[in-house]
Amino acid sequence: MSKIKILYTIPNFDTAGSGKVVYDLVRGLDKSKFEVEIACQHDRGEFFKEVEALGVPIHFLETTVAYRPYISLLSRLNPVINFFKQNKYDIVHSWHWSSDWTEVLAARLAGVKWVYTKKAMSWGNRHWKIRSLMANFIVTINNEMKGYFPYKKAQKLIPIGIDTNYYKPSKVRPSEISDTFNVITVANLVPVKGIEILIYALELMKDNSVKLKIVGDNENPYGQKIIKLCRDLKLENQIEFVGKVKDVRPLIEEADVYIIPTLDEGRKEGMPMALVEAMCMAVPVLGSNISGINFVLNEFNNLLFPAGNSEELKEKLVTIKKMSLKERTSLGNTLRDHCIHNYSMDGFIAEHELLYKSLL
Repeated sequence: MSKIKILYTIPNFDTAGSGKVVYDLVRGLDKSKFEVEIACQHDRGEFFKEVEALGVPIHFLETTVAYRPYISLLSRLNPVINFFKQNKYDIVHSWHWSSDWTEVLAARLAGVKWVYTKKAMSWGNRHWKIRSLMANFIVTINNEMKGYFPYKKAQKLIPIGIDTNYYKPSKVRPSEISDTFNVITVANLVPVKGIEILIYALELMKDNSVKLKIVGDNENPYGQKIIKLCRDLKLENQIEFVGKVKDVRPLIEEADVYIIPTLDEGRKEGMPMALVEAMCMAVPVLGSNISGINFVLNEFNNLLFPAGNSEELKEKLVTIKKMSLKERTSLGNTLRDHCIHNYSMDGFIAEHELLYKSLL
């Protein structure tokens, strides 16, 4: 039996949040049954070196084109159509974040099955609907997304998997509670992430023993805005801006609690992997009660707080801080067990292998 040939398309492995997921899929698929290639726009970013080390063919090209002018769309799309045909792909699996439908049109005209994973909660414009209608299959990553495609039978919920052997505690927790209560958040620092809600909650606590680390690129306008907010609230001694970090595990492991305070607006959260990573590290977590976050914490409603509510977040933080070390450790271990049973990488890979076989 010949191998199933799959092309994964993704904008890049530098700023695209799904880069690690595509990497895990490429690495994990059964090589005796699947032949895999990647198409992306450039080779920038440190992580690209790891992708390159997988040893699969990587093509640098745009697989999407501008819609307009419509009169010349097909002629401009011809290079992509020919690329799909000449390489004889069986399936193209898109990890593009946007509502673009030109790639699926090219795949359809090339006679190739086309799948996309719906990652973000953005929805509503007609381009998303066209993209979804033309797709041979849609993979969703949280239970709310299913409502986006009520008449699409060719869809399935496959939560993103995580390598629980990579994200795991590397050391035994200290035997007694430290004088410092360490809080951490890891995010792409843009306004929807609601980091100011966490900063205001810290200010409301009036507790100098609480220290916050904010991990993420803060060189953009929003990053500078929240740095100024910390100065205005005189919290510089309690809050550290770490910047962008390649390996967050040592920082997460030092924390007593991880917070994800995303607002209930804009793109929101599809499946927040930084949250899952913290849970896998057996660290207690708190998250705003919005789609994606409440999917991951579906069995832990007491760890959710109303989005945008600093007072409620402060109360949750105080509760976690008052826990004994034994209670925090037990909570962290429970969260890790939840990830192992619901978001394992083996299960994630197996679900995709079944999907690809079923399409053909």
